[in-house]
Amino acid sequence: MATKKSENEKKFKHEIPEETREHYKKARKEMREAVKGLLPEGFLEHRRAARKEMMLAVRSLLDAAIEKMEEKA
Repeated sequence: MATKKSENEKKFKHEIPEETREHYKKARKEMREAVKGLLPEGFLEHRRAARKEMMLAVRSLLDAAIEKMEEKA
């Protein structure tokens, strides 16, 4: 994902002035902080834990699919 971001940054570097990109980054950071203030305490921690569990679930699904493929080979 980081590769895609850097590719996009390179792609638009000449089209969007540096000052505009810096302003966008600061505005995005401020918006995230504002949203954090609206959320109940502990929400982000629980969201992060739930996200990790979902990724682990997908990992186990992929592992099972790989095992079945290896059994058939």
